[in-house]
Amino acid sequence: MPFAARDRQTRGRSRVSCAGRRARALTPVLIVCLLLAVLAPYGLIERSTLAQSDAIVVLSGSSTYLERAGWAAHLWREGRAPRIILTNDGQSAGWDEARQRNPSFAERAADELRRQGVPPQQIEVIPQVVASTHDEALLVRQYAQTRGLHSLQFVTSAYHTRRARWTLERVFAGSGVALGVDAPPTGQQSPTPLLWWADVLGWKSVPGEYLKFIYYRARY
Repeated sequence: MPFAARDRQTRGRSRVSCAGRRARALTPVLIVCLLLAVLAPYGLIERSTLAQSDAIVVLSGSSTYLERAGWAAHLWREGRAPRIILTNDGQSAGWDEARQRNPSFAERAADELRRQGVPPQQIEVIPQVVASTHDEALLVRQYAQTRGLHSLQFVTSAYHTRRARWTLERVFAGSGVALGVDAPPTGQQSPTPLLWWADVLGWKSVPGEYLKFIYYRARY
């Protein structure tokens, strides 16, 4: 075999060997990344339910308002609380022919509660606009104090429960109000834990929630 041909063959084997070594070195890293991706959603879910409460509070969430309102209605039908309170993030939904305007997502959530059998007189929207979970916690604490409420069951989306519970416990510390945080099963609007990475909302709900939780820990 001519020298040039042998040289090319040697270089080819060398490249293949280097590629194999790189692949073997990367395999453990890829496995760890895969495990983290699979387990990450479960680190955000922390449910703590109350058997009975004075009210169910549905936290705002325009992208998941249907699942949150639906779960609140489910808890109400179980007799877990006599009324449902909605917070208002001020965001507007799509055009409503009956109203001839763009209603807020809080109004849409109230519509869903009524559709699922909750009487209008058992639903209240706190009108003050909130911009964050911390705002909601402060507003609901004030609401509870002025109305003499001693127990509240909060409803949010599954991946929001850990940050919501952490925030609520700090804002309500010393208030004497018993707190519960619950969420509907994933798969309706929130993506399932195994497939969160395949959904645009999943990237907001999982990595985005970890970033927000780090920010909340640093700020509050």
